[in-house]
Amino acid sequence: MKMKKLFKASILFIILINLIIFLSGKSWLYKAISITYLKGYNSSYIGDYIYFDQSNISTGDEQNWLLSDGYNDTGLPKSLQNLHNKNQSVAFLIIINDSISYEKYWRGYSSTSTSNSFSMAKSWVATLIGVAIKDGYIKSVDQRVGDFLPEFKSGQKSQITIKHLLTMSSGLNWSENYYNPLGQTAEAYYGDNLKKLTLNLKSVTFPGKTFIYHSSCTQILSFILESATNKTISEYMSEKLWGPMGASKEASWSTDNHGNEKAFCCINSNARDFARIGKLYLNYGVYNNVRIIDSSFVKQAVNPSNIVDKNGLLNERYGYHFWITRYRGLNVFYSRGHLGQYVICVPEKNMIIVRLGEKSSEELPNGHHKDLYEYLDGALEMFF
Repeated sequence: MKMKKLFKASILFIILINLIIFLSGKSWLYKAISITYLKGYNSSYIGDYIYFDQSNISTGDEQNWLLSDGYNDTGLPKSLQNLHNKNQSVAFLIIINDSISYEKYWRGYSSTSTSNSFSMAKSWVATLIGVAIKDGYIKSVDQRVGDFLPEFKSGQKSQITIKHLLTMSSGLNWSENYYNPLGQTAEAYYGDNLKKLTLNLKSVTFPGKTFIYHSSCTQILSFILESATNKTISEYMSEKLWGPMGASKEASWSTDNHGNEKAFCCINSNARDFARIGKLYLNYGVYNNVRIIDSSFVKQAVNPSNIVDKNGLLNERYGYHFWITRYRGLNVFYSRGHLGQYVICVPEKNMIIVRLGEKSSEELPNGHHKDLYEYLDGALEMFF
């Protein structure tokens, strides 16, 4: 009798869930349930890219990273070993003076294993904006979005510029939440129409006034790039970044059902190739003697936008899709993705740290995460 009641309750629950999904129109929840929640996760994870459509990012002639004379001679400090175990790291890479000084992989990963970049992709999209300005497709960061996208030609939205999107100060009605299965970020990740979701957003505050981190900003930048270059961002990335930078492997970019890349996240590649963006910015936009973006764009990208945040405090932690901090007397800028994906750059040490993995540490009141500083501490202890 007890089993019968349990069975009936389960059937009623399934019917109720389907009814809620049907009435809400959020059919993309089926995908979220099947590839995430039923697999024991409460949000996206670094290996879920296999369940999504993808566009190809092509490479050219591979340019291998040099290995330092003391490559992997220095071991991880105990505190850093414990952190990697706790946060279930899969890759940790330290590059100094353009040579790999240390790398380690866990959980079956290697230097060629593919992992999801999550929001580290935002830094690559911002870089493509810099490339498009250098190529003459875009006049400057002050050009209005409405010059490229008709949805931004009228009302307060017509005042939004590319710079407002780069600095996350668009004023659009977006709520960033990675754990709300009904939210806009989840719909962007699991849904099937990114253009419908992001281009029809409303302007709720005047652009340029308030820093509020929005994945929609990056997604709209990708549509600007498409309009300006008449190429997909995967094609433009292949031609202008992945190929010229000599990536070791072809990568992919997860897409919606219409072939639109999820620009706010989801470049699928490996630690060594993710590190290349760090080398580009540490060398002021030059990669192996080829100028890819102007140094003036680099300077703006890795310095604070100084726009106040929603609490009325001056935002000194974000530039053009790069996070920024100062630690132990050093300037630091970095790409950051969900669950603690990092490409961390320390210009004074000419050092790049890449960390990929399954978990991150808590966010601190200053907007950075505790593990960022712990990875920095470990790398500095190892080599300086």
